[in-house]
Amino acid sequence: MLLAIGLTLSAAFLSTIRPKLTQLAVDDYIAIGDFQGLFWIVILLFAALVGEFFVLVINTYLTRWFGQGTLYSLRNAVFEKIQSLHIQFFDRNPIGRLITRTTSDIEALSELLSDGVVNMIGDLFKIFFILYFMLTMSWELTLITIFVLPVLFYATFLFKAKVRVSFLDVRDQIARLNSFIQEHINGMAIVQLFNREKKEKEKFEHINTSHKKAHINTIFYFAIFWPVVEVLASLAMALVVWYGGARALMDQVTFGVLLAFIQYVRQFFNPIRGLSEKYNTLQSALASSERIFGVLDTENQIKDPENPKWIENPRGEIEFNQVWFSYNKDETILKDVSFRVEPGQTVAIVGATGAGKTTIINLLLRYYDVNKGVIRIDGVDIRELTMDHLRSRFGLVLQDNALFSGTLLENITLGNEAITREEVIQASKEIEAHRFIRNLPNQYDYELRERGASLSMGQRQLICFVRVMVYNPQIMILDEATSSVDSDTEILVTKACEKMMKGRTSIIIAHRLSTIQGADKILVMHKGEIREMGTHRNLLKRKDGIYRKLYELQYKDQRTKVKKSLA
Repeated sequence: MLLAIGLTLSAAFLSTIRPKLTQLAVDDYIAIGDFQGLFWIVILLFAALVGEFFVLVINTYLTRWFGQGTLYSLRNAVFEKIQSLHIQFFDRNPIGRLITRTTSDIEALSELLSDGVVNMIGDLFKIFFILYFMLTMSWELTLITIFVLPVLFYATFLFKAKVRVSFLDVRDQIARLNSFIQEHINGMAIVQLFNREKKEKEKFEHINTSHKKAHINTIFYFAIFWPVVEVLASLAMALVVWYGGARALMDQVTFGVLLAFIQYVRQFFNPIRGLSEKYNTLQSALASSERIFGVLDTENQIKDPENPKWIENPRGEIEFNQVWFSYNKDETILKDVSFRVEPGQTVAIVGATGAGKTTIINLLLRYYDVNKGVIRIDGVDIRELTMDHLRSRFGLVLQDNALFSGTLLENITLGNEAITREEVIQASKEIEAHRFIRNLPNQYDYELRERGASLSMGQRQLICFVRVMVYNPQIMILDEATSSVDSDTEILVTKACEKMMKGRTSIIIAHRLSTIQGADKILVMHKGEIREMGTHRNLLKRKDGIYRKLYELQYKDQRTKVKKSLA
């Protein structure tokens, strides 16, 4: 950047020296008929032009290279920061808004970082060089030239205040557009199913109208500002011609000086126009940078301890001790939850929707921190462990697992080079996923579409089981792992679950009670509390128990369905 600034100063000097050379040519050589001296002045003018050309070429490439390198680093920094933030941050910030931060907001800095800053410095020095040469020739004509500057400064001040607000509004509207589009593309099936296309189009038009108005506001201010600059430049030129011409006719100013001043007045307002244009770029960049640094400066609520502990001999023991938690201050999700899972045990958690089952998993993985109480792994408070060390203990299979664009192998290993293809194939055979993978084109090198859309729900689930197996965790967590698959696939998935849980501490969240009857312990959640705890057989013995009611209700529905089908 220092080199670019040096080159910019060189270009500024070479461009402003030309009118001075013109003045010397007219007054010192043409006026007295010195053709030899005029020849050398022309050579100097040509050298200044050629020099300016090469300096500008090198400088343009250098500043663009520098700008793109900066944007590259900034994008990496923003993405790295987003990946490191606590889950609660994503609860409050729509995906579309975060996409805007990493794409269009950073792109808005492109022009400023590529050549805006350096050119602004060049324009400032160009004004300095012009004023210097003008003052050396005629201080009176210099005062005439800058006579209009107070009006220009006042107009710029007003323009600055209005445009800054407008650009902030523009960035807000772009984020709204991106959020709306992202949500509706993801939910397009629902929109079409309920014939909501017309209504959603109206909503989009409303957001798009606000976006258009925000841009038009900025256009309006520029539509006023540019003519003001142009009129003031023309006024300054007219004053120089009027006053300087009169002085030249009275032989108080040479024609060379007058000619140079006319060139300098034209040059003088070019960098001012340039600074105004760069100010446009600067305002857009400032509006974007506020949002970018809003992400970068976000403090992570879930932090690694300063002096972390290390579990030397992991066994897979889990303990919740009087845990209280709420996502919002007004609503308590977990109330005084206490339980213990011994190494190698399988514990199931059941309850109605909203009872707090998934929240237990979120706290265990430390996506959120407890309000009160403590959670321990192998006797160590999870807040005393680093996130990497803690989460490497777990294998997680969700109802809707994340698959990414790329090959099947890449989705299983997640880029971990320590996991070999042979280990992946072996794990696939154990889970019985190898049967359908070998029938895919390119098998383990099969390219998945976004979110694994080219596979069935059951196949996606089995792939996630293989992923967990190759990472060989000590603790397994299954959150509604079989709820979205058909009966045939459920048999495969259930077998896969049994193999994965063998010899491991396991926590199962399930609505289908048939899948948890073999659990060592069942926790029954109700409104954030553990109301019942025991084995399947013991819980069924409680006549008025919550678990028994859930069991009877579920199997009553199934019996009703069987009777209807037989009828």
